[in-house]
Amino acid sequence: MLRKASTLYGYAIQATDDELGKIKDIYFDDEKWGVRYLIVQTGSWFSRKSVLVSPYSVVRVDDVDAVVQVSLTLDQVKNSPEIDAHEPVSRRLEGEYSAYYGYGHYWSGPYLWGASGYPELPLRESIGIAPPELRPDEVVARASDNPEDAHLRSADHISGYHIAGTDGEIGHLEDVIFDDEAWAIRYILVDTRNWWPGGKKVLISSQWITRIDWTDNAVQTSLTREQIKNSPEYDEDAPIDRDFETRLHAYYRQPGYWD
Repeated sequence: MLRKASTLYGYAIQATDDELGKIKDIYFDDEKWGVRYLIVQTGSWFSRKSVLVSPYSVVRVDDVDAVVQVSLTLDQVKNSPEIDAHEPVSRRLEGEYSAYYGYGHYWSGPYLWGASGYPELPLRESIGIAPPELRPDEVVARASDNPEDAHLRSADHISGYHIAGTDGEIGHLEDVIFDDEAWAIRYILVDTRNWWPGGKKVLISSQWITRIDWTDNAVQTSLTREQIKNSPEYDEDAPIDRDFETRLHAYYRQPGYWD
């Protein structure tokens, strides 16, 4: 199912033994466009104000009760490596986090989640890319070789960024839209109404984004303003189904990510 990231904000994270907290944001990486972590505001039960929860642990998203069920206990989270959600998350810290929980390394392998297109546990070996047979301390040591910023970005922070075509600005980013099975960001939602009379909301594939300027708060696309202006309109009251996606990609003459 494709959903706006903001629709998850405020959802409760239900651990196996109690409520962990509520989602306030997501972290995505700006290279493969995967949703890597849910940023969870904890309650009074925990000294940390926020913690990171990986899609690897997500069991189910319940939209009726606004709950995301995860396969974690409160003690697991309490004893997990401390990561400050307000600071850049290095690959070393991600290595410690992954080693603690026994998750795969999404940055190691050709697919969105490293050895797979989905955040699956246990890790699959059937596609021919076996998980690394390393002890946790070896995993951390290897991750420490590349401790710089892991390209993780806040979806809430990027909201409001200017959207630029190849020939100038055309709107602003309102939200990101992701697939809650693959946990992949498929589109950004762009509002053009403040930029030209009769404007509308449109979707732009993450694959058509060429650059994000974090200094100037701008997203550069490979599309022209005229293309964006005339693209199919996004209807917030209608689900994003494959028919709409096919029509959108056909308009831009681009292959679908599902091909």
